[in-house]
Amino acid sequence: MCDMEVINHYDLLIEEENDPFRDPPILQEYMSQWDGARFIEAMELTKSKKVLEIGIGTGRIAVKVAPFCMNLTGIDVSPKTIKRAKENLKEHTNIVFICDDFNDYQFSGTFDVIYSSLTMMHFKHKKQVVTKIDTLLSKNGIFCLSIDKNQSEYIDIGTRKIRVYPDTLENIKSLIMATAMSVSMVFETDNAYIIVSKK
Repeated sequence: MCDMEVINHYDLLIEEENDPFRDPPILQEYMSQWDGARFIEAMELTKSKKVLEIGIGTGRIAVKVAPFCMNLTGIDVSPKTIKRAKENLKEHTNIVFICDDFNDYQFSGTFDVIYSSLTMMHFKHKKQVVTKIDTLLSKNGIFCLSIDKNQSEYIDIGTRKIRVYPDTLENIKSLIMATAMSVSMVFETDNAYIIVSKK
């Protein structure tokens, strides 16, 4: 179950007009360190693939993915964030939005591609998350994960601090390798590790 503090934090960001989807180009370029062109390319998207984004946020990555897949399901815990994502992505008719905790939600099928960027740090029980991803990933499917190198236990935005659970490359790799997935590629930027896994 997701911490209410996290939900409230992301709801407040929308109220404060903090929407990464609408960031100016210089900030968009900065965020691409976590999930830029190489991250998108690693998904090997085609118009026949069903895709899941864990932590869709306001749609910053989804807008780059939706045109190149059959359908995209985006899940996020924040009601106000999902509402904003629907506004930002209204031109894309192949997106399904779910407001729920990834660990709690019962998905009805599997996905050819699952991806997540800067979301794993909100999950305390990472083994549970990775195991669920494995069950939701189709045979020969791809899982792309971007994790922050920052090891701080809090996101501090001045007016509030949010508890997070930092990830290490070795821990995430070991959790993935304990499933039917295998790590096929790892690359890094100044601020992130990108882990690409296949089933």
